Formats: sequence, C-alpha cells, structure tokens
Amino acid sequence: MGKGNGKVTASTVEAVDNVSARRDGRPAAGAALTAIPDPEVAAKPTRRRFTAEYKLRILQEAEHQREPGAIGALLRREGLYSTHLSAWRRERNRGALETLRARRRGRKGDPSHELRQQIAALEAEKQRLQERLRQAEAIITAQKKLSEILGLAGAPMAARESA
Repeated sequence: MGKGNGKVTASTVEAVDNVSARRDGRPAAGAALTAIPDPEVAAKPTRRRFTAEYKLRILQEAEHQREPGAIGALLRREGLYSTHLSAWRRERNRGALETLRARRRGRKGDPSHELRQQIAALEAEKQRLQERLRQAEAIITAQKKLSEILGLAGAPMAARESA
C-alpha cells in the first residue's frame, strides 16, 4: 500500500482504479462496478392468449406459403413457435377452434347459486320477523300484566282467556 505504513489513502485507491482500467477506457474484468439498482418493480410476465380468429388466420397464412423459409419468417414475425402451428392444426382438425368462438372463458356459472342466495335472503327475513314477533309478544304480555295490576277493562278479557 502507500508508503509502507499500511494505511489506505485516496491516492492509493485512485492508483488501484487506474491499474484496473484498460487502455481503451473500459474497466478490467476484476474491477468493481457500483451500479445503482433500478427501483422500478418488474411486472410479472403474463402468458399470451390467442383468440380463435387469430389462430385460424395464422394457420391460413402458413398454409398459403409456398416459398422455402416463408413459414419460418411468419413465425418470427409473429413471435410464435412451430409447436404453436402443430397444436393449432390439431385443434382445428378436432373442431375445437370452432367451438372456442362461441364458448366464454372462465368459471361456469353455478345454477344453484341464485337459489342459495334467495334462500339466504328468506332465512334472514324469517329471523328478522321472528325477532319482531318475540318483541310484540313481550309487549302484549307486559300490557296484560299492567292492566291486571291497574284493574282496567282488560282484566275480564284475561279471565276469559284463562277459562
């Protein structure tokens, strides 16, 4: 290191940096580069989805190619692989591409889902009405007891009910 005292100074760091640089200005293979990391979060890659119309169009285009290498150029242009063509041809021959046009993607609707929702709504209403009935019966019972205590006209009705 510098002057034999074992201390690292700024001049010794510059000397090491200069030694590690090549003559053409590029850093040497062992030189440490401190790159600032990109704070941007990379988006999660998504799988490509091809519509039935697109598949049929590409298959038709590939079948009309007569020159050598034209199909390869088509695949490169579209960013596809030859396995795409073979799989799409199998689908077309099975008739799967025709059914793809009419079919909606995603989870199929549950026919009993609406019925279950209606049942849940009716049960909630039943609970609410039972609670109101319980409150109404409690009020009627309290009114009967109050009329008996006060000796009002409702007392004979209570006697009639018990008989």
